[in-house]
Amino acid sequence: MEPQLEHRVTDSVATVVIRHPAKRNAMTAAMWRSVPPLLEELAGDPEVRALVLTGEGRTFCAGADISTLRGSPEEAQGLAVRAEEALAAFPKPTLAAIRGHCVGGGAQLAAACDLRFAEEGTLFGVTPAKLGIVYPASSSRRLVSLVGPATAKYLLFSGELIDAQRALRTGLVDEVLPEGELGKRVAEFTRVLVSRSQLTQAAAKEFADGRTDRDAHWAGQARGSGDTAEGVAAFLERRQPRFGWSVPTSG
Repeated sequence: MEPQLEHRVTDSVATVVIRHPAKRNAMTAAMWRSVPPLLEELAGDPEVRALVLTGEGRTFCAGADISTLRGSPEEAQGLAVRAEEALAAFPKPTLAAIRGHCVGGGAQLAAACDLRFAEEGTLFGVTPAKLGIVYPASSSRRLVSLVGPATAKYLLFSGELIDAQRALRTGLVDEVLPEGELGKRVAEFTRVLVSRSQLTQAAAKEFADGRTDRDAHWAGQARGSGDTAEGVAAFLERRQPRFGWSVPTSG
């Protein structure tokens, strides 16, 4: 089977799987190109309330397929940045479920997710210095926002790999799970995500990502949504809330 991104939607969670086992799930140019339209499709699906990005088998993603850099490194990097930005802009919660190696373009994709859960034994690296590549400004800023300038410089200057525990200490990942427990924890946590208010999540995502011009918009959405009244009623009645607001679909 050709290298590709596979996806499925189960219980309101879209799972996108990076599949290129011959090269530890390295991303080909075609795979990079497929990311934005796939995410647009999933964002427009009202059934989808959260998205999980993972790799097939025992590794997440070893980066870009180096053979794609032989032609135009600038074009290959542009494809990766467009994929990364599309993932960062996905309007619903995103979570990277990471095993094995999360390196180069793989780390770029993981950093673009809202949350990152990793299995013990995972190795992380940001490796452009090994290839003489200037890491994109947007990707560098996103990395700094996660781990701070010192750790970002360590990763970018050296290209060295760090283990899951160091990634956890520096903020690169949010949880580290024992071997064999990642899938169970991701399923458990995404059930929590899909039960919560999409209104709260969508507004929080924009605010946390630095939007400063949407306060009035979200205040208006909150007033008209009925989610607050439903949440309070459900709490007082000791039942699960039935939130009605959903991310608007385009087109």
